Amino acid sequence: MTHQPQVPTGSGRPADWDGNLMAGPLSELFALDLMTAVVRCRGCGAANEVARLRVYGPQPGLVGRCPGCDDVLLRVVRTRDEIWLDLGGAASLRVPAPVPEAPTSGASSRPT
Repeated sequence: MTHQPQVPTGSGRPADWDGNLMAGPLSELFALDLMTAVVRCRGCGAANEVARLRVYGPQPGLVGRCPGCDDVLLRVVRTRDEIWLDLGGAASLRVPAPVPEAPTSGASSRPT
């Protein structure tokens, strides 16, 4: 199943879109929701949630820029049969993950 980005309509410039526009394409690559992931800019060092990035696009792909210095942090391009992800402008990407459940006291982790 492919996800097509929901492109805002109106006269706003593409640079005025936020990082939520990347939710669909990124969900094809990652099982966790990346909109609350924190990306650190390699240029200025600012840390922002992916949802706060300034996004250009959607064709030929989406480009997420740092809201502080406007450097390109990530790019996502969806072709017919591939997804390209470029994180070259990001120093790091910290993704919140659910805490694994502890085994119940009566359950055995060894096969019988």
